[in-house]
Amino acid sequence: MKPKYSLFSNTQYALQGLLSLVKFESSFKIELSIIIPALILDYFLPLSLVEHLFLAGVLVLILIVEALNSAIEACVDLITNEWHEKAKRAKDCGSAAVFFAIVFALFSWGVVLFKVFYE
Repeated sequence: MKPKYSLFSNTQYALQGLLSLVKFESSFKIELSIIIPALILDYFLPLSLVEHLFLAGVLVLILIVEALNSAIEACVDLITNEWHEKAKRAKDCGSAAVFFAIVFALFSWGVVLFKVFYE
């Protein structure tokens, strides 16, 4: 039988997941240590609301993709401790997704900051 939906329980699970990311995932901690100051910087930039939301959104996207990558890695590690080509491929694809999110954020910030300081 499917458990009954509970907003409190589901929120608690999400917060446990966030705590797990901060506690066990060094990549997430590194990204968070860069993203938090960038979000603070974003607040002080002379931008429109849409531009602020976009810059914040691309940063949060990195954290979302990193969380999904960590979930993929945990599932793969749960299934096997031995080296397997498909396990490697799954982990590499998750890492590639994080890489694309970071490149997208860097490009986006670069374009917006160029507009702010050179126009």
